[in-house]
Amino acid sequence: MTEVGGVVVERDVVRIEGPDAEAYLQGQLSQDVAALGDGGSVWTFVLQPQGKVDAWFRLTRLGDGVFEADIDAGHGEALLARLQRFLLRTKAELSAATVPMVAVRGGVIEAPAGSRAADPAWPGITGVDLLGADVLPDGVAPWTLEDLERTRIECGVPAMGAELTEATIPAEAGVVGRSVSFTKGCFTGQELVARIDSRGGNVPRHLRGVVSEAELPVGADV
Repeated sequence: MTEVGGVVVERDVVRIEGPDAEAYLQGQLSQDVAALGDGGSVWTFVLQPQGKVDAWFRLTRLGDGVFEADIDAGHGEALLARLQRFLLRTKAELSAATVPMVAVRGGVIEAPAGSRAADPAWPGITGVDLLGADVLPDGVAPWTLEDLERTRIECGVPAMGAELTEATIPAEAGVVGRSVSFTKGCFTGQELVARIDSRGGNVPRHLRGVVSEAELPVGADV
């Protein structure tokens, strides 16, 4: 699809705020949280101590000591529980909510009042996620959820519960390059990620796209 299209979806959001929020996230997430400026966003992993994926999500700094992590719907409570697990003697509070979001692909639209724009960072297509918006902006053609899912797969973007599960090694998903900082210092699960990277990123499985001449519905067995 080449038109500017969009669809309203749900998105889970975990808010982390407090004087220790940055230091805590810096030690838990694969990205360099300390280098993130106000309003800036990064895609990041939070990993098991053994290095497998607990969650992959977008982290945004909203201000001094205030962060929001938005993740695929249905996975916010698990992310909240994972972040709370190591929150010992830390001055930070966590909360979770589900919000509407307009996923726009094929162009970039200014965020309407009451919403926040974030870059989905889907390879091969421009777009913007309007967190908090629940109506398609003018000039955006209505898509179906299947349209969005088909485009996600074509762009090679993994999703929680689909290509990303608790058995996934980060390097298998093809997003380590934009989700991991190898200069920030230690974080939970770093050892496996660093070891695989030092060996050229070789893992038993890789996320790959399959092109078929036949029309395949989303979720079809291949």
